[in-house]
Amino acid sequence: MCRILIVDDEILIRRGIMHYLDWKSEGFQIVGEASNGQEALELIEASYPHIIITDIVMPIMDGEELTRIVKEKYPQIQIIILSSYGEFDYVRSAFQRGVVDYILKPKLEADSLLNVLKTAVKRIPGFQSREKDLSINLSIDQIINKLVLGYDVYYGLEQVTRAFPYSHYCLMGVDMKKQPSKGSAEFPAQVKDIVENAFNKQLSEAAYYSFNFDSNIIVFLVNVNQEDLTKVRDGANQLAASQVESGFALTEGFQQFGQLGKMFKESLLKLLNYRFYFPDILVLTEFDLPSIVPKSEKFNLDWFTEEFMRKHFDSSFFYLRDYAEKLSNCFTMDVFEYKAFFSNIIFNITILLGNMNYEIKELEQSRYTFFKLIDEANSARETIKLLDRFIVEANESIFKMQNRAENINMKKFMDYLKNHYSEPLTLNDVAATFHFNPSYISSYFSAHNNEGFIESLNRIRIEEACKLLLKETAAISEISEMVGFSDHSYFCKVFKKVKGMSPSQYKRKQLI
Repeated sequence: MCRILIVDDEILIRRGIMHYLDWKSEGFQIVGEASNGQEALELIEASYPHIIITDIVMPIMDGEELTRIVKEKYPQIQIIILSSYGEFDYVRSAFQRGVVDYILKPKLEADSLLNVLKTAVKRIPGFQSREKDLSINLSIDQIINKLVLGYDVYYGLEQVTRAFPYSHYCLMGVDMKKQPSKGSAEFPAQVKDIVENAFNKQLSEAAYYSFNFDSNIIVFLVNVNQEDLTKVRDGANQLAASQVESGFALTEGFQQFGQLGKMFKESLLKLLNYRFYFPDILVLTEFDLPSIVPKSEKFNLDWFTEEFMRKHFDSSFFYLRDYAEKLSNCFTMDVFEYKAFFSNIIFNITILLGNMNYEIKELEQSRYTFFKLIDEANSARETIKLLDRFIVEANESIFKMQNRAENINMKKFMDYLKNHYSEPLTLNDVAATFHFNPSYISSYFSAHNNEGFIESLNRIRIEEACKLLLKETAAISEISEMVGFSDHSYFCKVFKKVKGMSPSQYKRKQLI
């Protein structure tokens, strides 16, 4: 296959390109991705790409410098440039070094990308692209490989019958993404032995063929008689129960060997994709899928943004969480598209909070961790938990700012009371001054000052009265008026409640 390396500093762009095409069926293989030119140069030594698709503007080392070095050290590697409208000077410089073509990012489409790739393939010295070679002399390995890749293949029926003598077939996929030892060279062979030993205990007559679809998935073609298809399912379930770190999917039985490619693409690959939404099912089959496929409504980003900007955070997050749960039921949704929604909404929330002047330094740092964890998530449930974690962190940033704002507001209220305590203040007066509802002021004092508005005002007045009792020669009745009490008896009552004694007793005690 023609090997491709993708270089772009935006992870969402890299992921998008990786899902634009059915790469294998077109004869290509993505062998690596890098976020800048420096990383790309390190990967070239390990992955030997035929083609590099690179952004032009990147940190550390940009696409222009990468092109210069690659063309000097590896002239056989073909380079395709991704650019934005305003980067023509960079692109012109890259063209002078021999790039194949450039594609504008806003106009990046599957067809245009494929056409440029085919042009690049023709320029690779000595490389012969995969042709749809029809030959009845192919080996079983070659026949299966071509059928899986979607080619029409003419093959000898006798040759297939010798390899697979029984009437029915089914495909089982083993997803090993979560297996800790999947990277070792011996691991695929160990998995194949475990699977075949498990089936041999269930089946007296069966033929097998296995192949690696990619680094994470091993596919087994199982050939049995019709009456043994149920035993295949039983064996798969027992196997899955003992291999908890692996995910299993099993197609329905089919009779024609030529249906292999169709069953692989339209059934097995879909089931393996659906496992993301049904991680608790040991072996996912067509029978396990809901008969009605839920459809996802469009997320109302405008409403969400407006509600968020109004600081209606509870309703905003409730809507988001509810939408995420519903989205997780749409099992036919492409996993990349599903994850992209979560990454995008986390990005948007961080930007919104920043625009609203919230302190988001920690949130900005952690969001990239969330992007990585979402990208690596093995199930919708795991992704939802990551969203919950992010919402908790976002709420912490909001709460810190609100607490700070509330403390500032409380100080403003108290300063106002201290400056105007001698006036005949009422709750309505303060509310009008600060343009708040009187009931809001009342509840605010109770919540943030451990006492109500009247108690706070009276306490300030009594403290001022204490100072006057010691310094002034005025009568107690005059002092009560000076600190804002119109009723002398009420002043005495409040004074005793606050200080535990009458104003005259307090004055005598302080003088003594």
